Amino acid sequence: MARLAQTAGLTDIQREILSTVRDFVDKEILPVATELEHRDEYPQQIVDGLKELGLFGLMIPEEYGGLGESLLTYALCVEEIARGWMSVSGIVNTHFIVAYMLKQHGTQEQKDHFLPRMAAGDIRGAFSMSEPALGSDVSAITSKAVKDGDEYVLNGQKMWLTNGGTSSLVAVLVRSDEGHPEGTAPHKSMTTFLVEKEPGFGEVRPGLTIPGKIDKMGYKGVDTTELIMDGLRIPADRVLGGETGRGFYQMMDGVEVGRVNVAARGCGVAQRAFELGVSYAQQRHTFGKPIAQHQAIQFKLAEMATKVEAAHAMMVNAARKKDSGERNDLEAGMAKYLASEYCKEVVEDAFRIHGGYGFSKEYEIERLYREAPMLLIGEGTAEIQKMIIGRRLLEEYRFQG
Repeated sequence: MARLAQTAGLTDIQREILSTVRDFVDKEILPVATELEHRDEYPQQIVDGLKELGLFGLMIPEEYGGLGESLLTYALCVEEIARGWMSVSGIVNTHFIVAYMLKQHGTQEQKDHFLPRMAAGDIRGAFSMSEPALGSDVSAITSKAVKDGDEYVLNGQKMWLTNGGTSSLVAVLVRSDEGHPEGTAPHKSMTTFLVEKEPGFGEVRPGLTIPGKIDKMGYKGVDTTELIMDGLRIPADRVLGGETGRGFYQMMDGVEVGRVNVAARGCGVAQRAFELGVSYAQQRHTFGKPIAQHQAIQFKLAEMATKVEAAHAMMVNAARKKDSGERNDLEAGMAKYLASEYCKEVVEDAFRIHGGYGFSKEYEIERLYREAPMLLIGEGTAEIQKMIIGRRLLEEYRFQG
C-alpha cells in the first residue's frame, strides 16, 4: 500500500469499505476512465457497480436501508473514486448532498418516501442553486415559487446542474415571497422544493425541461445541464421540511458537507497525478539515467507528495469535525481551498514531468490536467472560501479592546 494519504484511527469496517472501493477503482474505473472521458460517455456500468456496492446509501441511516456511515468514511471513499475518475465522484456527490439534506431537514413522510429508494440507488439525486446570471451570489436568485391552493407554481431557469439528465429527484432552491413581507432579507425568503422527474432530456414532466448536456473542457461523462421551469406545479408537501423560508439554510448545510467532498476529490486527483508523475519519472531516461535521479525532478516530487499529504490531512480534519456535531465551515472552507489549489499544482507538476507526452491524449495526465480546474470553482470559488475563512477567523479572534 502507498505510504501517502493514510488515515489513522479507522475502524475495521472503515478499512474494509475503503479496501473494497480501492479494488473497484483499480479494476473497474481506471482501465476505462480515459476512453469513456474522451467519448464524453456516461459510465453506466461503473454506476451500476457502485449501486451494487451500496455506495449510494453510504451515509443514509440503516433504518432506511443505508449503511449509516460517517462523513469521514464517505469522504475517503470519494477520494478513492476521484483517484480513478473525478466525474464518477461527481455523480455520487450530488446524490449524497440531497440525501443528507433530506436526512437533516426533511419531514418524516419525506424521509420515509425518498431515503429507502435513494439508499438502494433506485432514485438518483441532484440539487440546483445556480442560475445563468447568479455566480456566487445565492441571494440574487430570481427563480420563483407562487402558492396556488395546495400547490406551488415554479418559474425560472437554473444552471450547472450536475446529474441533470440522469437524476430522478432534484432539490431546487427558489424564492418564495409568500408569508415573507416585503423587505425580508433575501436569504430568509428562499425555499427548497423536492422535484421528482423522469430521467432524460427534453420535457421530463409538465412544466420542467432539461435541455441537452453542456459541453465542457473536462469533467466529462457526468451530465451537466440547465433546468427550465415554466409553470411547474409542485405539491405543498414537497417543500423540504414542510416550511417555506428555510431553503437557504438547508442548502448551505448541504454545501458545507459538499465542500468536504470537493476537498476529497482534489485529494484523489492529486494522488493519481503524483502516482503518474513518480512512475513516469522512473521510466523516462535523459542524459543516461532515469529523470527521477535528477535533483530538479526529485525536488518536484517532494513538493507534490507534501501537498498530497497536507491536503489529505485537512480534508480528514474537516470531515471529523462535522461528524463530531460541531460547526465545520472554517475547516471545510480551508480544506476545500487548499485541496483544490494543491490539486491544480500537483497535476501541473506531473504534467511537466511528462514533458511533451503530457500533451498527448494517449497519456492519462492529459485528462487530469483538464479536470483539475473544475475543483477551483465547484462548491464555491477560492475567493468565496477565503471570505468564509476570513469571517470565521475574525469571529474566533475578535479583538478585545
